[in-house]
Amino acid sequence: MYESSGTEKMIDKKISPATVCLLMTLWMILAIIIGFVIKSVVLVAVFLLPVVVYEIYRTKGEFTSLSSWLMLAVLIGELIFIIFGINYNLAEYFGSQDAYIAGQYVPLGDIKILGPTLMAVFSLVLLVRTYGPYTKWLSVIIFVSSLIIIYILNPNAFQDLLKMVIHNNSFNY
Repeated sequence: MYESSGTEKMIDKKISPATVCLLMTLWMILAIIIGFVIKSVVLVAVFLLPVVVYEIYRTKGEFTSLSSWLMLAVLIGELIFIIFGINYNLAEYFGSQDAYIAGQYVPLGDIKILGPTLMAVFSLVLLVRTYGPYTKWLSVIIFVSSLIIIYILNPNAFQDLLKMVIHNNSFNY
């Protein structure tokens, strides 16, 4: 596998990547449950930070590393938008209800919905393009968490996103 070629990373000598991914999965399940109960996007997003950071640590390819770093930037931006209550309607600004980004149709609207949507797209890029089983595992955690963030923010936007994906059949690679 590409991930295990070359020298072994320092953290991998102390704890196996499978164990870290399992712990990250349990971590995010806890975050999602608590986030749903108290309706807190911030909680889910903050819990997602270590998962994205570990994804960055695991990725090695040029485009997969870029996708991982972009996810971190988007996640930090998302936290800033939510914490400071920044609202901006991108659909009005661009005069379109959706945009074609990274090979996927992404619905435009409130900027806070665009962030987790982009993270879902970037995580799908990692799922499809990466060789390592652990980066794939992490990308699934990030994908599901991003959808949960969208749902907690706005269930109607979540439904619109699903309709757009089904209508455009946009997840064919």
